[in-house]
Amino acid sequence: MQVRWRREISGLALAWLAGAVQASGFSSSFSSPGTPLHFQPEQVVSFSKKVERQLASQGAHVALLARMGRPASELPQGMHFTHVAFAVYSEITTADQRKLPGYAIYNLYQKDGRPDVSELVQDFPVDFFSGVAELEAGIIVPSAELQKRLLEVIASPAYSALHDPHYSLIANPYTLGRQNCTEFVLDVIQAAIYQTSELNQIKANTRAHFSAQPVNVNRFKLLLGSLFSAEISTSDQDGQPQTATFETIGQYLQQYDSGSQVFTVLAD
Repeated sequence: MQVRWRREISGLALAWLAGAVQASGFSSSFSSPGTPLHFQPEQVVSFSKKVERQLASQGAHVALLARMGRPASELPQGMHFTHVAFAVYSEITTADQRKLPGYAIYNLYQKDGRPDVSELVQDFPVDFFSGVAELEAGIIVPSAELQKRLLEVIASPAYSALHDPHYSLIANPYTLGRQNCTEFVLDVIQAAIYQTSELNQIKANTRAHFSAQPVNVNRFKLLLGSLFSAEISTSDQDGQPQTATFETIGQYLQQYDSGSQVFTVLAD
């Protein structure tokens, strides 16, 4: 299996945000070639298998999966994971053409060399956890009914239609125009809950029921930071910047999706 490297956040943006904004990496998407590896490949493989076993033990056909692309010490208060995607139970074809049960990961990733543009990419747990700062996974297993609805959305044209390629690290989940991985995941969840792919209705429901995470950053500094990094935009923000996170999505589902579970998986 070829590992597709993705960067979590550009070096320039990380340096500026860590020093001036203190909001680095909380909604970023990928790691790239040259990213220092914190774990040996066999450790990543072992951890990935453990995550899959945990998902299978919960009977999860689809779940939300999160990773730590930056150390916890570099993330602002209230934000722990840096990337969220869907893990979908599938029949996986191996390099030697065997077909085995496993989980495929459905991601929104920034494009290589175009940090302000995203694309929808499917990979696998070992790809997903390559290059992480910590071997820790966040998992949300929705109720059986919501899983069923999510699978229907993911298998339909609505899934790609909900994607906005205009990427921002701190995308506002209440507005259109910019999107990051967590907002995309939330939009898909809302499409499943309310059984609509109409974006204006999705955003109206999100504003009515979802509580976003405030980005506690001086607005002037954030605006200045957007001048130095293409992946940071404030064009969709109005007043106090805010974004969706794994934690706020978990709180939302535990409130409105009876039977959903939120937990973490650590390395042995």
